[in-house]
Amino acid sequence: MADKPIRADKATAVVELTDSFRTAGATVLTEYRGLTVSQLTQLRRSLGKETTYTVAKNTLAKRAAADAGISGLDELFTGPTALTFVSGDVVEAAKGLRDFAKANPKLVIKGGVFEGKAITAAEVTKLADLESREVLLAKLAGAMKGNLSKAAALFQAPLSKAARAAAALADKKREQEGAEAA
Repeated sequence: MADKPIRADKATAVVELTDSFRTAGATVLTEYRGLTVSQLTQLRRSLGKETTYTVAKNTLAKRAAADAGISGLDELFTGPTALTFVSGDVVEAAKGLRDFAKANPKLVIKGGVFEGKAITAAEVTKLADLESREVLLAKLAGAMKGNLSKAAALFQAPLSKAARAAAALADKKREQEGAEAA
């Protein structure tokens, strides 16, 4: 496919798509047949600023994917295809696509690319089912804080035990001195 010459305007589009494939953390392919322009605009807004939703010709997108070194997507380039290039949180973008597809069944998630490997539509849904990055980081921080508290208590225990023993010895000595004086 890469050996066939293409027009300059199409070559520019391929270069832009290739760059998007290379720089995106993930790319999700969807079929948008039957969606209105206002629905597509709503989808673009719901995906956020770090995600771009681009309608592209299948032949150009296929060539761009090949130029970017991505394989396994050729069978997905059928029918009207739009590419969702995710630069930010992949989980949030997958959730946005999943939720929009639930509300608008005409949007069909075909599959995509995550960390340079082709993934199926089911795997995109699994990504959408994950908790967001912020939630996972908060859970990790909570777990680490709990472990640090346990470690601090563990390291502090011998010191407090020694202090209690010293206090008990001092009390015992005072009692003995009080008993001898009486």
